[in-house]
Amino acid sequence: MRVAFWTLCLTAGVNVSAPAAEEVDEADSTPTSTEQGQTSMDLSFQPRDQAALVREERRQAFRDTEFYGDLRTFYFSSDNLNGSHSEAWALGGSAGLKTGYFRELFAFGATAYTSQPLDAPADKDGTRLLQPDQRGYTVLGESYVDIRVADGVDASIGRKGFDTPFISRFDSRMTPNTFQAAIVQGTLGGVDDGPSWHFGGGYVDKIKQRNSEEFVSMSEAAGAPAGVSRGVSVAGALYKNGDLSLGGIDYYSTDIINIGYFEAKDSFALTDRLRLKLALQYTEQHSVGENLLLGHEYSARQVGTKIELAFAGALISAAYTAAGKTGTNLQSPWSRNPGYTSVQVENFERSGETAWMARAAYNFPALRSLSAYALYVQGSTPDLVRQYAQREYDANLQWQQNSGKWRAFKLLARYGHVSEAGPQHLQSNQLRLVVYYEPARVE
Repeated sequence: MRVAFWTLCLTAGVNVSAPAAEEVDEADSTPTSTEQGQTSMDLSFQPRDQAALVREERRQAFRDTEFYGDLRTFYFSSDNLNGSHSEAWALGGSAGLKTGYFRELFAFGATAYTSQPLDAPADKDGTRLLQPDQRGYTVLGESYVDIRVADGVDASIGRKGFDTPFISRFDSRMTPNTFQAAIVQGTLGGVDDGPSWHFGGGYVDKIKQRNSEEFVSMSEAAGAPAGVSRGVSVAGALYKNGDLSLGGIDYYSTDIINIGYFEAKDSFALTDRLRLKLALQYTEQHSVGENLLLGHEYSARQVGTKIELAFAGALISAAYTAAGKTGTNLQSPWSRNPGYTSVQVENFERSGETAWMARAAYNFPALRSLSAYALYVQGSTPDLVRQYAQREYDANLQWQQNSGKWRAFKLLARYGHVSEAGPQHLQSNQLRLVVYYEPARVE
């Protein structure tokens, strides 16, 4: 049945593909192909502290309290297509705690974030490492209570980070998005690695965007006029059975926008060492109610496919996305676009734009801590006046020790080049250099 489903997708003319990757699948030492800051559907509704959820014996809540944090320094330099230059070097990170469960029912958590300029010229704003005008910031980004509703079902109330395709932490700068929300999520099944259902839903009222110290309404962050305050109702489910995953999620903001997202993934062993991975995604967006976001009715949609071949430490990917000719670009106000051709600089999500991508990644066997990838994306001319075709080249080099005394460090170098066709043949170059230090949690 699974083979028939994917054969139908391929023979119907649906090309297949993938984006850029950061993480390493330690189970088979092959890279993944998820762009930094993205959340794919099969990673949604997953609690971030699984170890706490599976303890067979819980000590007293105060003794179970965990302290955590990270330190990062980030250099960002970009020659932008509009002729401006953005540059900054920042130092910051986070510090927080999560208590154990009082009466095995309530737990409390809080996380503070900071980003401060080391070198940030006032005339080179726009890196999003700092606030506008290159100002540093410090903010209590998380303060929440987690509640055990039932076996496998938990609720979170307060300010916290969440990860779904269109509402996520988007953690690709100094500090992540966090949200003021009431969310329930849980899991059914999954015994002895059997089939499982993951589900979640709730209401998200406000967002603290990555380089901000204020929580604002979700509608304001989306770009609605001043004085308009609307939240987002979220509901979704994910089915997993081995490598097969099928999931969908809906985001509804009254008078602002309705976003529906579907994703399917599967993989097949071709030989003992060669594996084929397939994925399909679909996004549908449209205005609702009083159309307060753009002031008129609109819709946008995008379909994407990807195919990957994984062999030991190598991953070869190809990707294709197509946005509908609706006259409106896809909107991604609360996360990065989960599209398979959304890469370091550009998202390739404009109305009528199609894009294909080729990508190669490798984890070096002699240097298990070192991984690299390179990719190329070619986009078409969008269905918009004075908009032109773009193409992008990216290269990524990452060192992350998986064991020993250096395991808390990660070094990341990322380069992106964008060229745009048209009367001026514009070009953009972007460099990111990042050092992360994230020690183990302390009880």
